[in-house]
Amino acid sequence: MAKPASHYSREPIDWGILAASVLGVTYNAILAFINHNIVPLTPTHVVLSEILILTFSFGYILKKGLFEEDLVPLGYLLATIALTIYVMVINKAGYIDHLRNVLIIFAFTVLGRWSNERTLRLAFKVCCVATLAALVCEIVSTTAYVALFHPAEYFQNTRGVPPATYSDVGLFRGALGFEGRFSFGLIDHRSSSIFLEQVSLANFCGVMVIYLVSFANRISLFDRLIFMSTIVLILVTNDTRTMLIFTIVSAVGYVIYPWIPKIFSFLMMPAIVVVGFVIHAYKPDAHDDDFVGRISGTVRNIIAMDLPATMGLELDRATTFVDSGYVYITYGATIFGLILFWLFVSFYPAGQTPNQRRLCHALSLFMFLNLMIGSTAIFSMKTAGLGWLLVGFLKFNEGSTAGIRGSTAQAERTPVPSPVS
Repeated sequence: MAKPASHYSREPIDWGILAASVLGVTYNAILAFINHNIVPLTPTHVVLSEILILTFSFGYILKKGLFEEDLVPLGYLLATIALTIYVMVINKAGYIDHLRNVLIIFAFTVLGRWSNERTLRLAFKVCCVATLAALVCEIVSTTAYVALFHPAEYFQNTRGVPPATYSDVGLFRGALGFEGRFSFGLIDHRSSSIFLEQVSLANFCGVMVIYLVSFANRISLFDRLIFMSTIVLILVTNDTRTMLIFTIVSAVGYVIYPWIPKIFSFLMMPAIVVVGFVIHAYKPDAHDDDFVGRISGTVRNIIAMDLPATMGLELDRATTFVDSGYVYITYGATIFGLILFWLFVSFYPAGQTPNQRRLCHALSLFMFLNLMIGSTAIFSMKTAGLGWLLVGFLKFNEGSTAGIRGSTAQAERTPVPSPVS
């Protein structure tokens, strides 16, 4: 049951969780401003920024202590560490991409368990308003937006991506789009907002949809209007086909998800893969950068995998599958890494209350649909952090588990040793 507004309004804001959540979304924009106006940055600065946010998050968690409720995400993290060591040893090469992804999942899931409702709502609202403000600026005056962030310069300095030779507007080259791409035609490029590139903004839209689907009845009408306005504005300016489909399905899902058993979250991934194979059977030679072309390409890559690839023996090829998430995870973390991710996404979120079931079904669809047409975007701290914060919060703040967070907080005040800490 949702708490009355008077209850959460009296809850103290947890500034540590709020800072980690908001910085996880906005650090790219902050660094871009510094890059142009204060000092040129390098890739090291971006890596260090993310490490600092993760270090702060882990420090917060260790200060609170690890409890029995944290064993599942902790087990997932430890299993991923073991797989990472195995893959690096057997390939005699360094590779921590997938481990970094799971570190983000672990950190924000546990932070979500410790968060109160006021902090969670404020984190989502601050990130949404910041995104909306930058997006409006980008739409109204692209020149002013570029003058503020200088995306092309930032990505050249920190990612080694040169500006587009066919445009001097100053936007990230990926946001410029190309002729024939799906578009509503409202602006002359794909919007990026505070993320400075179009893919993260699209996935942020998906996270906002998940939040509305699973939390709409716990927030005010005014807040719902802010989130809905931001989602619509992203959809009509970002030209994201996947998130448009996801949003439409989620609108229907808000009504039907509470009636669907949680096991369907587990079946979501194989169902999506099967549909992908069916699409590929009808369009086996589709190579265009559209929805069908991306899916067909992923299926071709799955079919091309051999046993050594599934066992992590071809690590050097992992980063070549940026548009095939299932293959990307398998090459970098073995087939067992993919199975662990599937199981965690499917079973960790609670499924007792209507909101929890809305969350678990929407999360599975978001993750496993995205893996058919992309790879790293859904793992980025800029979008994944808020999503997993919500998962951790709803698991322990609704249904029969709602008292767990309170009892754990009491354990902090009472010197009784927990099973893990």
